[in-house]
Amino acid sequence: MLHEYNKPNGNGFTRLFKATLCSVRGFSFAWRFEASFRQEVILAAILFPSTFFLAESIAHWSVLVFALCLLIFAEILNSALETLADRITLEHDVMIGRAKDLGSAAVVIALGLIALLWLAAIFALIWPAGFGLF
Repeated sequence: MLHEYNKPNGNGFTRLFKATLCSVRGFSFAWRFEASFRQEVILAAILFPSTFFLAESIAHWSVLVFALCLLIFAEILNSALETLADRITLEHDVMIGRAKDLGSAAVVIALGLIALLWLAAIFALIWPAGFGLF
């Protein structure tokens, strides 16, 4: 039986260091093996500079950057889910297909949020008065 003081990854700063290495390895795997992750990181890198021009406040800027981070987060979880599902079986399975579709839906929600936030920011920049809508 493992006790908290006898964990394989250690404790304290040793555990933090090892967890950081695992995270770096996860980013590396995602970049090497997941084309969608690479595409979304490139999209985020392209959109990030625009946040400085589109944001009307630091809070607005934070929301725009958060949306980009949410996309990367959703894609990493989706990729992890797909990797686990493929490890279980590569054959067609209805439940695994459903799990993969749900992971993909999370990514679509994040992409939709980015589209909505960027369109709203561009609209506010072009029409500051908002045609009296706001």
